[in-house]
Amino acid sequence: MSTIIEAAPAAETRRTPVGTLRVVDPSPLNWLFITWNTMEEPIRTDHDGRAVYSMATGHRYTHGGKTLEIDVRKDVLFQNGEPLTAHHIKRSFDEMQRWEAPHPPGTWLNFPPESVAEVPSDHQIRFHFPEPDGLALAKMRGFHVSSNSFWDEGPGFGYKREGSGNGNW
Repeated sequence: MSTIIEAAPAAETRRTPVGTLRVVDPSPLNWLFITWNTMEEPIRTDHDGRAVYSMATGHRYTHGGKTLEIDVRKDVLFQNGEPLTAHHIKRSFDEMQRWEAPHPPGTWLNFPPESVAEVPSDHQIRFHFPEPDGLALAKMRGFHVSSNSFWDEGPGFGYKREGSGNGNW
């Protein structure tokens, strides 16, 4: 006797998120594991080290390499069901720019403090740098984007408790 299981259409397989995922890890490096396993980046790297799109679908440099425009993927949901927009990427960028050293183990991943992000539409973001930044795409690999609930309700890298995300959690 065999059982036949029919696959449901894609629209029926989406589920509404329920509850809260709480990650507990006493390691002093737990922020690395939490971000790598719960957040996404606009651009990642493949096994050969080449840039591949993740939250992005395209990019272009303008203004002599001082501006990086990224097209943001549509129809992406965070774990809590919140739809991804360029505003999430900007918020994560702005929050990280407040830190003294967003990437202490690899300061080459830090964007210059004078860098700013703007959102011309829900699915496009522009990063303006003080000078051309040939490593901007590589820096996107270390730039973690989260939902608004992470910043508003969750740990927010320690902002709620400490007023800073500099690692003194």
